[in-house]
Amino acid sequence: MIIDNTSRIKQIKRFFYLISGMLVISAIALLYLDQIGRALIAGGVLVVWFLIFQAIDFQYFYFALESDKLTVRFYPAVKFGRKDYQTIEFSTKVLHDFIMEKSLFGMVNDLTLLVKTKRGVAEYPSISLAAVPRDDQEKIVNILKQILHR
Repeated sequence: MIIDNTSRIKQIKRFFYLISGMLVISAIALLYLDQIGRALIAGGVLVVWFLIFQAIDFQYFYFALESDKLTVRFYPAVKFGRKDYQTIEFSTKVLHDFIMEKSLFGMVNDLTLLVKTKRGVAEYPSISLAAVPRDDQEKIVNILKQILHR
């Protein structure tokens, strides 16, 4: 089974860049019209807009379960500079547990996977599921519960 949020990420990125572009153009136009105070406000709104998207942490998310192997790929959707592409891949036999945590005032779910290693239990970094639809999040939880009850 494969769960992928590519189309939703494209919509989120378009929306982010559209609003950002409008804010930049308005700030430049206001500077040209010699309304420096309003241009600074538009620039401040742009900074707040970027910080909101960073706090929510929209991420591309790919989840695949193939026979006895679990693959998770993710990277931040809206980030300037180098993107940190990450892949988690392991046998379903080593899955120890998973944690679904609510963050950002309970509005966003984060997934943390725990696996058994020779030295004990290891925890992968949390993955934001902000850009994953609720029904797909429920499917992920159900799949992981099925793996744990084998």
